[in-house]
Amino acid sequence: MPGARHKILGHVLSGFCHKMNRRKPIYGDCLDTPLNRCLSTFDITLLGVGHMVGAGIYVLTGTVARHMAGPATALSFLLAGITSTLAALCYAEFGTRIPRAGSAYAYTYVSIGEFWAFIIGWNIVLEYMIGAASVARAWSGYLDALMDKAISNATISITGELHETLLSRYPDVLAFLICIVASLILAVGVKTSAYINNGLTILNLLVISLVICLGFYYADVDNWSEKNGGFMPFGFSGVLTGAATCFYAFVGFDSISASSEEAKDPSRSIPIATILSMAVVAFGYILVAIALTLMVPYTSINPEAALPEALGAVHAGWAKYAVAVGAVCGMTTTLLGSLFSLPRCLYAMSADGLLFGFLSDVSNKSQIPISNLIISGFSSALIALLFDLEKLVEFMSIGTLLAYTIVSAAVIILRYRPTPSEDKIFGPPQIDSPIDREDSSATGTPGTDAGSSSSEMFEALTVGRLRAQYAWLEPLAGGRAPGTAVTNCVYVFTLASICLCAHNHFLAEPAGLWALLPDFVLSFIIIACLVIIWAHQQSPARLPFRVPWVPLLPAASVLMNVELMVNLNALTWARFTIWMTFGLLLYFLYGVHHSKLGEGVTGLLSRSGSGGGNGGWGAVDKTSSLARRVGRLGRGKSDDRKPIICDDELARREP
Repeated sequence: MPGARHKILGHVLSGFCHKMNRRKPIYGDCLDTPLNRCLSTFDITLLGVGHMVGAGIYVLTGTVARHMAGPATALSFLLAGITSTLAALCYAEFGTRIPRAGSAYAYTYVSIGEFWAFIIGWNIVLEYMIGAASVARAWSGYLDALMDKAISNATISITGELHETLLSRYPDVLAFLICIVASLILAVGVKTSAYINNGLTILNLLVISLVICLGFYYADVDNWSEKNGGFMPFGFSGVLTGAATCFYAFVGFDSISASSEEAKDPSRSIPIATILSMAVVAFGYILVAIALTLMVPYTSINPEAALPEALGAVHAGWAKYAVAVGAVCGMTTTLLGSLFSLPRCLYAMSADGLLFGFLSDVSNKSQIPISNLIISGFSSALIALLFDLEKLVEFMSIGTLLAYTIVSAAVIILRYRPTPSEDKIFGPPQIDSPIDREDSSATGTPGTDAGSSSSEMFEALTVGRLRAQYAWLEPLAGGRAPGTAVTNCVYVFTLASICLCAHNHFLAEPAGLWALLPDFVLSFIIIACLVIIWAHQQSPARLPFRVPWVPLLPAASVLMNVELMVNLNALTWARFTIWMTFGLLLYFLYGVHHSKLGEGVTGLLSRSGSGGGNGGWGAVDKTSSLARRVGRLGRGKSDDRKPIICDDELARREP
């Protein structure tokens, strides 16, 4: 009996592990969707810029400069911008492969598996929800600072103060109402809300340009001198801490990939919009940080209204009215971006069966997931009502960094994985681009052209296998299915990166050579993993955009994201653990049992032939290997469907 119980338990556990690791193939028409594909490249670019340029530039810049990095805030924004750009390139490649809502969630589902996809999706929900709440809170606080605390004093006189450590000092009713109004704007429709976002974003960029020009005009280099604390008063650790917080300012770029399912030409628009928006925003943040700390000493910056008071200190008080207009526009577009992306992520997870089914209902009139939008707007408004801005910003960064880490790792895994035949037939268009030729030369494979189909076929057959010049690695990395060794190396690389960053963070002072020994060992493991990955053959698939210098660039993204995560405080990790506990309970009690990938062949085949927008990739998965075999059997010749013994033969056998 004990042996039987062990066998049953082993069977159950192995089946559970299979469910957690099942991947969603790119199958069917990637452009088929019930949502409205109406956004141009210009619309999506301004959506990304508007989402990133908001509370960060008007509120976060002053907070980091005053309490974390001083004038070196520009370096903090530079480090955060580089880290975000590396992750953004990985998002851009996935956006061309998988033009669906869900952003990093959908990308992880295809490349790594269902469990990690749910983890990422759950964290994206956290990111967008807290992002919307924090911007609404900053919007309210900014307006309150301009009115000499009139709003907060009136609220406290009516409701009193909240004497709880985890909550804000008073309930912010104005922030609650701001979230509700933004949700109503988005409920009108995608194109209308895009027009509103475009106008507000352009006005905001004009105001930022004015602030930068005035800042350099009234600049005083003495504000960076030693008598005022110097350029880096908090040291390099302050720069890293500031970068971990400044990372919040760049999280909006994933709203670009979240809009993939509503883009007219996602394979072209997503990479262009991603690169343009990141360049504009990073440049703007760095220049504003420099201008602010050159106008006034960092010790005299008011974190709640940094730019207006700095302009007043240099006798340019008239400009603070323009700054107020720009701040309102910027925070509104950031709020719209968060509340635009959040329902799309919930829609994608619900369509796959990992969340409750009603969340994937799409309004026939507005072509948006309206029930999603109502829940998202009210939840964000409730968080904005009760929680403080600083706690919200730190809490959001950790989930975002985790999502970026896994997406960057997924780019490496998918690049070295053989492409199933269904993906080649139904996947996104493949083109011959200069980046493809660069990648092929970088991996030691000769460049391909239109006449080299045999070379492409050879490359396709060797994807995920060791290249000839690295045959000496066969005893270490050979003998496995194509792509398996690369996947294992990515896992080991990520784990070693976590250990390396954590060791350097918690080691206060080097205690001799022995204290550095773990650094040498972990660095050797990281380099060895990269060498083994490099030794394998990449996929020759031609995509509109591919991340260059794989695996080096995505690996650098993983390492930098992990470093920023380690620099977040312990209380943020504790809150994150609580959030993840609720998410895991939801997945194991509901999602794993209702996943569309777990449906039987009958359910899959019956849906595959149904009409309507819900029959595409995002809603139903014709993924079961058994289902595909049934489909291939059905495509056989008519003679194959004859009975094995015909009527005449039966008649001859009768006595």
